[in-house]
Amino acid sequence: MSNAPRFDSVQCLSPAGLHRMAYVEWGDPHNPRVLVCVHGLTRLGRDFDRLARAMAEHYRVVCPDVVGRGRSDWLRDPMHYVVPQYVADMVTLIARLNAQSVHWVGTSMGGLIGISLAGLADSPVSRLVINDVGPRLDAAALARIGSYLGRPVRFATLDEAIDYVARVAAPFGLRSRQEWREITEPALRADGDGWVLHYDPLIAMPFAAVTPQSAAAGESTMWKLYDAIRCPTLLTRGAESDLLSRETAELMTRRGAHARLVEFAGIGHAPMFFDDEQISAVRDFLLQG
Repeated sequence: MSNAPRFDSVQCLSPAGLHRMAYVEWGDPHNPRVLVCVHGLTRLGRDFDRLARAMAEHYRVVCPDVVGRGRSDWLRDPMHYVVPQYVADMVTLIARLNAQSVHWVGTSMGGLIGISLAGLADSPVSRLVINDVGPRLDAAALARIGSYLGRPVRFATLDEAIDYVARVAAPFGLRSRQEWREITEPALRADGDGWVLHYDPLIAMPFAAVTPQSAAAGESTMWKLYDAIRCPTLLTRGAESDLLSRETAELMTRRGAHARLVEFAGIGHAPMFFDDEQISAVRDFLLQG
């Protein structure tokens, strides 16, 4: 079977109307074993190309572009760029796939979506990988992300874009310019004679609207969902992560899902599952169940 990706989309609903969520799919489309891989805040489904190719022998691998990113529509009301909306969209996607249960890999925002879905009663998530995120997020990392999120950036050349992504995403720990090119090219769209980033800049609006009170309430809600998870859970962490502290990661091994923790040396926020060590950690865990 060809290991080439297939592109599709599913129609979803927000309080402001309908929108289309795009996804890329790998492996046998009739395989009942489904793996959903969901990206971080400013990223897209193509981030998982290497992991998807490695897992396509075992799974139907589906990597959505969360609404507002990549090939997906932008929301009419940007204040709906929040985790509950993303969870609802994923439930629609899983229904489209006709999957009775799924395994889940979620990086950063995708991990919060995974926690939120896995923590619901009768959740379809039967095995969960949370990548470098948890219910408690460190304020310094949020400030770092907020410093570039939604800022208007335009690139005259692809090389200029690669330089930018390699700078703002340096904690990913990629090892060569070719690897940076690999995650940058799908994340751009043509704009006249130049390039811009693929996401709706207004995803920054709910992020900027967070107050200390709403952040505390959000953390409390996320811990409740995490504590309700009953499926086997792996927590992966960049050893230098500034978003998921070692203290929070260790707490996640002792409560709720009692996640198994694997750390990757020399990586910050967040591991990208590009190298054999990172891919093997995920593959070995998922294929146990």
